[in-house]
Amino acid sequence: MTSPLIKMHTAALSTPMRTLVLDSPHSGTEYPSDFNYAVALQDLRQAEDTHVDTLFNFAPDIGIPLLEACFPRSYIDLNRSSDDIDEALLNAPWPEPILASEKSRLGKGLIWRILDDGQPIYDRMLSIDEIQYRTQMYWRPYHQALKQLLQDTYQHHQCVMHINCHSMPSVADVYSTEHPGLEHPDIVLGDRDGRTADPSITEFLRNVFSELGYTCWVNHPYKGVELVKAYSDPAQNKHSIQLEINRRLYLNEATRELLPEYRRLRTHLQQILLALDQYIHDHFVP
Repeated sequence: MTSPLIKMHTAALSTPMRTLVLDSPHSGTEYPSDFNYAVALQDLRQAEDTHVDTLFNFAPDIGIPLLEACFPRSYIDLNRSSDDIDEALLNAPWPEPILASEKSRLGKGLIWRILDDGQPIYDRMLSIDEIQYRTQMYWRPYHQALKQLLQDTYQHHQCVMHINCHSMPSVADVYSTEHPGLEHPDIVLGDRDGRTADPSITEFLRNVFSELGYTCWVNHPYKGVELVKAYSDPAQNKHSIQLEINRRLYLNEATRELLPEYRRLRTHLQQILLALDQYIHDHFVP
């Protein structure tokens, strides 16, 4: 079962097959008609990683597949496990085991209850059927598509490097992370403290970003969540890193419009990914 609001951009046939796979789970701007939110759309849009898909849309042309969700993360968050249920949203007991994460405590589990600034998204409780529908029609197809892309690349190279692409606000809001008010650097790389990628890969990426003039932190305040956790296994040559890009580098955070500076950033991202692919070939492909 495939949702029409998931796009898989496969690598161009004329290019060499790279070791990289990209996904952009939070850049969607198409709001499903059954969302029935109760907050102003301009406020709800602050949850989007708007235009992250645009920043990386060069990838298929250089041999890197890109998976993107066209629906918003505030509808259902693909970077959560399917059992990360916030019981405060439910109008009835959940019929299956729940494994609520710290994100649910912040009101941002599989289905968000509040925005980063604390505004409630709904003026109602959600039904079991409603959440199960979103999971079946949106969450599962996306995860299945990503799993297939990773598997195809791994079978070709006996190695895969997954980059989970995101953007972050320039300053953390009240419920953004555990560090409200934190001024974010240009880039944050998350490998869950070395558990989702070989640390040398993370260090290579950090150095490349730094050499291009970007401030780059590792695992603070974002370590990586479900999408890097679920499909990585460094011991089996399956590596995954969450990449957070500061929105002030490319976006008007109030209007969600691209700034002219996005072109320079996009060029740098292409350079970085090609360098990373070469590094993976040199050091990890058997």
